[in-house]
Amino acid sequence: MTPTTVPDIATLRIGVLCGGDSPERPGSIASGEHAAKALADAGLTTELIDIAETPPSALADRIDVALLGLHGLHGEDGKVQGALEVAGMPYTGSGVLASALGMHKPTFKNLLTFAHIDTPHWTVIDPNISTESTLSVVRNTLGYPVFVKPSSGGGSLAAGIAHDEATLRRMIEATIHDPYSEYMVEEYIPGIPCTVGLIEANGRLVTLPVHDVESKNAFYDYEAKHNPDLRIEHCPSILPATATESMQYIARRVFRMIGAHGVLRVDFMAGANGRVTVLECNTLPGLSQRGNLATMAKAGGIPYPVLMQHIVKTAFTKPAYLP
Repeated sequence: MTPTTVPDIATLRIGVLCGGDSPERPGSIASGEHAAKALADAGLTTELIDIAETPPSALADRIDVALLGLHGLHGEDGKVQGALEVAGMPYTGSGVLASALGMHKPTFKNLLTFAHIDTPHWTVIDPNISTESTLSVVRNTLGYPVFVKPSSGGGSLAAGIAHDEATLRRMIEATIHDPYSEYMVEEYIPGIPCTVGLIEANGRLVTLPVHDVESKNAFYDYEAKHNPDLRIEHCPSILPATATESMQYIARRVFRMIGAHGVLRVDFMAGANGRVTVLECNTLPGLSQRGNLATMAKAGGIPYPVLMQHIVKTAFTKPAYLP
């Protein structure tokens, strides 16, 4: 892809790609619908496209740019990005490499460790290693409680806390029935979940205000993320400035570390003891008008329709070569 001057997006046919076959399909549909409506309401030519029905290879004569509202496997992990590269279709957000690095949590956490950025200790549940061996590793290196989640997934789907070895054993044995191929066990950090958004706007990278949330469930799970009655949110965050400024600084480091482009959301846990630790990052954060990215943008003075237009423009500001 060669660098181009950002065109007048009013002249473009914008395809909002969503859906697919990921376990996170419902959230992706919501992202796509909200983004498409905001762009259409702004007078832009917009089409909502479910990639489960229309593959990227069939888009060349239909749209001029793809806004990615995809989440999870086969959408957020670099595969669709690669297909769009091959098709010569401009698309929003990060390229293939950053998407893959951000999606695969063990690889991402290895990069954090090499960069001396705090992240909870972890081990991967390897299906080729016995459950007893995994339990032994957890017992001797992590202790309890621990957090179990897919190595490549989001939305807190198929994730949960194990407070003891018997519970972890059951969770490990249950992973073979879930759609994800690999899981990980992570040190459990009690605290306040926080997130920081970054968005390219008018030629510069803007770091948005920190968003924090208190979940009424055992953790900030899928239910709490989709039911506002089960959470209390603050944006800007009410945490001390030392913590929020640290998160914003680290979020910018993460952006550069993985080679992200255009937009990124970095998730943290703010521990009660003052520890600030990176949990994961999202190269395609949710685009719903009620989602975290839109909430942070609003707190930063960027209205939702303008946010969507900034994201569309990121398709045309990539360097000449982006891995």
